[in-house]
Amino acid sequence: MIKRTTNSIEDLLSPLRSYFQTNSFSRKEVDEKPPLRSELFTREQMEAHAQYLASYHQLTYDVKLPEQLLKRLSDNEEVLVKVTELLHEAVIEKKRISPAGEWLLDNFYLIEEQILTGKKYLPKGYSKGLPRLTNKNSFGLPRVYDVALEIISHSDGHVDISSLSNFISAYQKKTSLTIGELWAVPIVLRLALLENLSRVAAKIAIDRIDENLADLWSDKMIEAAEKDPKSMVLIIADMARSEPPMVSAFVAPFTQRLQWKGTDMSIPISWLEQHLTEKGLSINSMTQSENQVQAANQVSMSNSINSLRFLAKMDWREFVETMSVTEQTLRTDLNSIYQKMDFYTRDSYRHAVEKISKKTSLEEQEVAGIAIELALKANETAPGDIRLTHVGHYLTGKGKFQTATLAKQRSTRKPSFRKNEDGEKAVYYKLTAWIITIVVTALLVLKANADGDGLTTLIAVGILALVAGSQFGLQIANWLATLIVGPKQLPRMNFSTGIPQDYRTMVVVPAMLANKEQTEKLLEELEVRFLANRDENLFFGLLTDFKDAPEQNMPEDKALMQLAEAGILHLNKKYGRDNNDTFFLFHRQRVWNKKEKVWMGWERKRGKLEALNSLLRGKTPEDFLLIVGEKLIYT
Repeated sequence: MIKRTTNSIEDLLSPLRSYFQTNSFSRKEVDEKPPLRSELFTREQMEAHAQYLASYHQLTYDVKLPEQLLKRLSDNEEVLVKVTELLHEAVIEKKRISPAGEWLLDNFYLIEEQILTGKKYLPKGYSKGLPRLTNKNSFGLPRVYDVALEIISHSDGHVDISSLSNFISAYQKKTSLTIGELWAVPIVLRLALLENLSRVAAKIAIDRIDENLADLWSDKMIEAAEKDPKSMVLIIADMARSEPPMVSAFVAPFTQRLQWKGTDMSIPISWLEQHLTEKGLSINSMTQSENQVQAANQVSMSNSINSLRFLAKMDWREFVETMSVTEQTLRTDLNSIYQKMDFYTRDSYRHAVEKISKKTSLEEQEVAGIAIELALKANETAPGDIRLTHVGHYLTGKGKFQTATLAKQRSTRKPSFRKNEDGEKAVYYKLTAWIITIVVTALLVLKANADGDGLTTLIAVGILALVAGSQFGLQIANWLATLIVGPKQLPRMNFSTGIPQDYRTMVVVPAMLANKEQTEKLLEELEVRFLANRDENLFFGLLTDFKDAPEQNMPEDKALMQLAEAGILHLNKKYGRDNNDTFFLFHRQRVWNKKEKVWMGWERKRGKLEALNSLLRGKTPEDFLLIVGEKLIYT
């Protein structure tokens, strides 16, 4: 029975030993790359270390340096998967595993998810766009990855938003991180935590090999004591010649297996004690050391896994905006318009800053500062045009070329900012359409000429082919444009928590009052729109005309207008609006159209909107025959 147990353990761990030996993964390398476990720092010490690290880091932007993160991720995944598989086999064999190993087994599903996330958000060449280090021990690594390693190392794998924010803030007191680096924080933290887990797993694997060796020799000695006590000395001699590793993972289980097994076991224990004494060690110290190592591995494993959970649940948009120095600069925009915009608009502005900065030697916050300066200057010179006083005009609008020009002047580099970039795209678009048109026309004319048609026929074919070819050319050019030129999102304000008082908005429905049924339907649909968008600063109105008629006033006009007016008043009263300040009616009178020789609403839909805009801008409401609603709302 004992012999069968020994063989099963040997069979279990031999693949693990073979794997590490095949991959040149020795005890020495495990010792050289221990878990990321340096001195634990207090908050004040972490902040001081962050500032020291910022001063210590030396950067390079050399894109020719090889990328290291993907290879590290692949290597760490291989170790984690292999160790987990072998721990599963140990559980099946009902063998003891360390607490850290239990944590690894129980949470491996989470580790797999984070590995997949890392692969998804770490495309090839990603780290080449980040500032990298020239420091000896971190040469070629992205700066932000080294920051992540330091955070994990001095917190034993425990990461939360408070400690992370404090560290990054302290680091940026000396050196600012780029927007790209801040967005990379979650992915590099994942990679660093996975590396820490891989190192702990490798330590577990090496310890399992040592423990297996201890089980192997202890089983042989227990079997000899039971069957042939005289051979005990020979077995001890064999063990001594094999030079087993005098490490805690071997000594502790070996001693525990032999204790209280009879007087015959005192010989190997005495030999072991004497061997350790020669090295200044003892069995008790080694046993205590093993307990401490297992406890430390468990803490590192549990902290790292819990930190991975934190990363998966964290909303990193708020973190990036809070930590970004560029963001704080942009938030000084005139009238705080920038910070009132939605996240995606703000992000597009930050990317514009990043794009300009990469073409110069200026920091991103310096580029943002240039845009802010231009907006403030415009407010002094042209205060009436609010578009020119907004920072976005100088980052994503036509003013971006002014920002780029000033950034170039303050830089030592010589970037190429093409002011006519949009014009060039238009030229390519027209050129494509013309080339296709000419080719199609030429082919059809050549075909007609080959058939022997006369000159008159060729001219007719040429004209018709030119018309048809132009349509074909435009369609192909439009199709190619959709493939080459991506959609461009318009800047938007953030009204997710409601429309502010300063941005009161009216939803108007241009329509005609044709008959009673259609008028009642318009009122019903207006109520539905209100019920779907109930905001105190959102108003709803009907912008109406009468249908075309031979006279300016028709007999049925008054009844329809009274019906619409009564309906608007009823809606305001129904929803507790005593001042008629939610639902509105703007009704225009007919005017004579000389061309069509009919009385009608001027310019119909476009004319209605133009008249309403004039009213909202304070002009006299002479175009409107009837207005229902509180005047203070729309003036």
